[in-house]
Amino acid sequence: MGKAYEAVLKEKLDAANLGRLKVLRNEALLTFVADAVALCDPDTVLVCDDSEKMVDLTRRKAVETGEEIPLATSGHTVHFDGILDQGRDREVTKYLVPEGESFPKALNQVEREAGLAEIRGLLKGAMRGRTMIVRFLVLGPLGSVFSIPCVECTDSFYVSHSMNLLYRLGYEEFKRLSGGDFFKTVHSSGRVDERRISADADKKRIYIDYGTDTVYSVNTQYGGNTIGLKKLALRLTIRRADREGWLAEHMFLMGVRGPGGRKTYFAGAFPSACGKTSTAMLPGETILGDDIAYFRVLAGEMRAANAEAGIFGIIQNVNPKDDPLIHDVLTKPGEVIFSNVLVKDGRPYWLGMGGELPKEGENFSGAWREGKKDDGGKPIPAAHKNARYTVRLEALANCDPELESVRGVPLSGVMYGGRDGHAYVPVQQGFDWDHGIIAYGASLETETTFATVGREGVPEINLMSIQDFVAIPLGKYVRNNLEFGRKAKKPPLVFGVNYFLRDKAGKFTNGVRDKHVWVKWMELRVHGDVDAIRAPTGWIPKYEDLVPLFREVLGQPYSREDYVRQFTIRVPENLAKLQRVERFHRTQVADAPPVLFEVLAEQRRRLEVCAAKGDYVSPLDL
Repeated sequence: MGKAYEAVLKEKLDAANLGRLKVLRNEALLTFVADAVALCDPDTVLVCDDSEKMVDLTRRKAVETGEEIPLATSGHTVHFDGILDQGRDREVTKYLVPEGESFPKALNQVEREAGLAEIRGLLKGAMRGRTMIVRFLVLGPLGSVFSIPCVECTDSFYVSHSMNLLYRLGYEEFKRLSGGDFFKTVHSSGRVDERRISADADKKRIYIDYGTDTVYSVNTQYGGNTIGLKKLALRLTIRRADREGWLAEHMFLMGVRGPGGRKTYFAGAFPSACGKTSTAMLPGETILGDDIAYFRVLAGEMRAANAEAGIFGIIQNVNPKDDPLIHDVLTKPGEVIFSNVLVKDGRPYWLGMGGELPKEGENFSGAWREGKKDDGGKPIPAAHKNARYTVRLEALANCDPELESVRGVPLSGVMYGGRDGHAYVPVQQGFDWDHGIIAYGASLETETTFATVGREGVPEINLMSIQDFVAIPLGKYVRNNLEFGRKAKKPPLVFGVNYFLRDKAGKFTNGVRDKHVWVKWMELRVHGDVDAIRAPTGWIPKYEDLVPLFREVLGQPYSREDYVRQFTIRVPENLAKLQRVERFHRTQVADAPPVLFEVLAEQRRRLEVCAAKGDYVSPLDL
């Protein structure tokens, strides 16, 4: 080898593992792995290729090391994260920003050299006594314009096993490329307790060095903090998309069936626990992805692909009635990793699954029984609200056959949805691309949920449901979206959805399954099959079009009273929402494009005109 990295790699890697590295003929890769080895000082290094033998090894090791525990159903295992490591941790996830560079105030950041010193100090010697697993993976379909090669060095076989399910194996892709750029992650669980769970939550750090496309993660095992290709790499992908003129989005992809056997593809952005996965997996429709999508304009057509090949999904409230497809996968033999559920007699239990939960068992807190409290005196639930399941998309009966298409799928509609209890109607369509992106995407307001560490129920703007991950100025990100739509000959329609609108008594105006009707209405709108009513905030459905949809999709009647309650325009609440949105963009988005304020001002004028009819205007009076 004759290079600076030679001695480090020869000391830790046997001939077989070293050979699997050298054949890739990528000096930047060898340098990265050698640096990770020298930094973390593992006893041995396992370099994984794409063989079934290697896939099976990482699966078996996850159990042998105790990071996963086999369950009664064949192929099912459970992993527990620490009691203080149950979600994405905003406070300790930071961008490494070189001195003198300016980042949006909304982004968590630390000066690069100081941050590198801190995170590398925590990783120093962190893998002693363990094996470093070197994984090669690909974001996007293999051999595609959407493909991004990635490598992760981790000491967690649970993390490695999760990557088997969530991504395309990429060793052969690295071999084919023989060089080129790639994303990099170094992760260590840090000190672990007797249950093989990260023990130093106070030293948890997830730092992103965007200058070198590198993610560092330590003292954590929760998937969103450790699987570098999830939201961590999304931050890097957004920067690459910005440079290259495409979009990386926090969105699901699904195929919606319409009249005559047609299938129409939609993307959707929802903050965690706001209905994203349940929408993507509606029965009778097809799913391409539930989390991260890439958009490109190819030959004048907007096309989309799933960055991932699996699902790391919230399991709370998954039940056979509302989520039959995923429930089927979670209850039959097959490869599934459960995390932070309750386990009793080899069976997993989660909140909202239906039926009574056991009064005791094992969960993320250890041995658990009803009434157990944490160190702060709060009751510990049987399972965590953010408990998860990890499966391959191909395990789902409704996995779309175009999942691995090298050209992605044609995109006809984009939807944005959050938890808005007071203002927006359940479904509406933007007047044009700009209005939809600004009024629904850049104005996305939601309440914080259990999927993010911190307080729940706090209203906040979550721009495009991607605000936590945007590693470019937010205003530039909004402009990129607006300009991207103009590249397509026929941009997708943009919709706003809100499953969480409440009435005066605080009750939800929507049933849990109503979302399927809203999605079917959107599909009809894309093809011009139904008309709509022009409301101040967008096009809304006509009552006579929803009645047959409720009957055909849900097999239930739909009353005029329900329609009025759901689609009445709440003028004061919408004006207050506009004020919050404008304040956010004026104070948090220094480079907000002028068109944003113009579109919001037009919406205010329409609402003020509507106010002449009253504060609460029935859709029948529009």
